[in-house]
Amino acid sequence: MQIYDSAKKQKVEFIPLSENLVKIYLCGPTVYDDAHLGHAKSAISFDLLRRVLLANNKVVEFARNFTDIDDKILLKMQKEDKSLEEITNFYINSYLKDMKELNILEPTFSIKATSCIKDMIEFIKELLKKDVAYKLSDGIYFDTSKDDKYLSLSNRFDTQNKARVKNNDNKKNEKDFALWKFDENFYDAPFGRGRPGWHTECVVMIKKFLCPDCKDQKYCIDIHAGGIDLLFPHHENEAAQFRTCFCGEELAKYWMHNGFVQIDNEKMSKSLGNGFLIKDALKQVNGEALRYYLQGVNYRLNFNFSINDLINSKKRLDRIYRLKKELYSVKIGEVDKEFKQKMLDALNDDLNVSLAYAIVDEMINYAFDNLNNKNELPKFRANLEFIKDVLGILYLDAYEYFQFGVSKEEKDKIDSLIQKRLEAKRDKNFALADAIREDLKKNGINLLDLKDKTIWEKSYE
Repeated sequence: MQIYDSAKKQKVEFIPLSENLVKIYLCGPTVYDDAHLGHAKSAISFDLLRRVLLANNKVVEFARNFTDIDDKILLKMQKEDKSLEEITNFYINSYLKDMKELNILEPTFSIKATSCIKDMIEFIKELLKKDVAYKLSDGIYFDTSKDDKYLSLSNRFDTQNKARVKNNDNKKNEKDFALWKFDENFYDAPFGRGRPGWHTECVVMIKKFLCPDCKDQKYCIDIHAGGIDLLFPHHENEAAQFRTCFCGEELAKYWMHNGFVQIDNEKMSKSLGNGFLIKDALKQVNGEALRYYLQGVNYRLNFNFSINDLINSKKRLDRIYRLKKELYSVKIGEVDKEFKQKMLDALNDDLNVSLAYAIVDEMINYAFDNLNNKNELPKFRANLEFIKDVLGILYLDAYEYFQFGVSKEEKDKIDSLIQKRLEAKRDKNFALADAIREDLKKNGINLLDLKDKTIWEKSYE
């Protein structure tokens, strides 16, 4: 398997630390607002990675965190006059609901930063003991000059090295960053009451949950993943802390980053007023269609989102669901070994999902051309199950998939009109039957007459 290592800036052969076990950590959201499409892209990208590893018969330990204490959360607390827990629990639940819609596999470890405060305090104590951290009036800072490999991950030049925190003129180096911020409203610590810095949280959570006993080994985990905007300073600062605390050991053997999501060719940003929430996109299509669309461009590339492209992508997914509908009552057979291998070969090449989608399309076309060959149908059904497992789609009922966005009241009305149309046809009142069909069509509902029943779909034309 080949993956793109952000540290080496090239594709490399993926060789896990253990023969069969792969440990992955994904930086999750800061929970002060609803999740946006950037969160969706990151979650989908590395869910796909996890699924591909599973398809390659690897055991995967997957950790994802929630940053549930942060300056942005504190501002939200003041604005809405709510507690930390009220804010963070609400948005954690919102995020989890979105992830379920996108068929994101549940992580092995889902970790709140606030659940590891004691561990963070002990970690900072160790950094102070090793003289790679120091105390100022507003907090504890990491001394970047003590790490001779600092910037080796991001390869930044000095002119780019301003940490994304409020500056303190008393810092030893401009690049130094806060490990602990003094704040009387939060946690007791021997070096002063306060709360952890963002860059420290992830290091401690990785160590605690994914490699609690890793000593005297070169790397802690296999893959550290996240959005490209986290490469510097967040991931750079994580890596520096781990190296200096654990005698040169590296936090991760490989670093993987997904690209930005853009809206109309501009980087998606709340400050630009173009932040697009997952829940807004889910008003347009179901979660699988959104996943299929966002997943369809290689994870490393910037993704330009548009509603028109989303709808067009859904039509491609529709065709896969139409095959699932055709095979509804067929028993699952053995997957086509050649198809499976072609899919894995594509996805094992740094998640080449564009090629994987093309291979799926080829299989779908072949299946439609051979629906009369009863011996092949169980194989086609098995192929769809493999697609489900590795691409995270086809979880929905094949009929209900085409009825997205229609309320229960509307469905009841449609079913009543279909029944009225069937009665009209039995009475040979074809004019009424045709009028009902046309009336439904004008309202975006297309009827399909099958051998023993009539089904309906919502049109996206």
